[in-house]
Amino acid sequence: MIEFLIGVDGGGSGTRVRLARADGTEIAEGAAGPSGLMHGIAKAWSAVNDAVITAFRAAGLDVPDPSRIAIGLGLAGVHNRQWAVEFVAANPGYAKVALESDGHTTVLGAHQGKPGAIIALGTGSVGEIKLPDGRHVEVGGWGFPAGDEAGGAWMGLRAINHVQQVLDGRLPANAFATDVANACGGERNAIQTWLAQATQTNYAQLARVILQHGESDDTARAILLEAGQQVQLMANALDTTGTLPIALCGGLAAPLRPYLPVSMLKRIVNPHGDSAAGALRLIQTRLKE
Repeated sequence: MIEFLIGVDGGGSGTRVRLARADGTEIAEGAAGPSGLMHGIAKAWSAVNDAVITAFRAAGLDVPDPSRIAIGLGLAGVHNRQWAVEFVAANPGYAKVALESDGHTTVLGAHQGKPGAIIALGTGSVGEIKLPDGRHVEVGGWGFPAGDEAGGAWMGLRAINHVQQVLDGRLPANAFATDVANACGGERNAIQTWLAQATQTNYAQLARVILQHGESDDTARAILLEAGQQVQLMANALDTTGTLPIALCGGLAAPLRPYLPVSMLKRIVNPHGDSAAGALRLIQTRLKE
């Protein structure tokens, strides 16, 4: 008999879970290391199980046998269908497993299972909508550097390109370029070493510098305004009617809000819940089917 429900939000940097009793009453949360499927199936399940253990401990409960638990998961990497199949096949004994992308569960959490859209803005970006007919549609999320418009790494790439032009003398020196350059090593040789080793995360860390100069530097502001335009393009592609609510999620959601087109602001709502809450809703729904 299922006695507990778990909702999991798993990405490349960490895992968060919500623990509820079978009637849906939430009793605790837990966290662990990354469980995005790109880290490997075994590592993903290990992180999920670690987070589940911390949740039960936080609730002051012994960890039960997995056969008494139904688990819903929103994980990064689910778009690789082979990984998704392998992950479900490796179920360590949970009574029922419901797996979707983290975008899918973020929509469910943000709008309490009702129709609506989310645009997640962090290191990367992705938009997803639940339509009135129940279908889920995704926009963006193609990955850096080819896509992920308006994400931190996308902005950072533009900032370091500006630095290159300033250091070459193609553009005049300015405080914004100096601060970006210093964040990447300072002088030309050090910056080239930084470029040779830079990951998506390293580029995304430059977003902080861009935001610091957003009101004082034309180039920084132009990057942020273009990010705002990209958010609007995603929103329009997600919902051609322009009527469904849109929740902005992720670490850059609040900082980018002042740079969104004014026409879009009336569509923005605060999310009701997060991806882990959406994953909890996912497993509750699947158990009723």
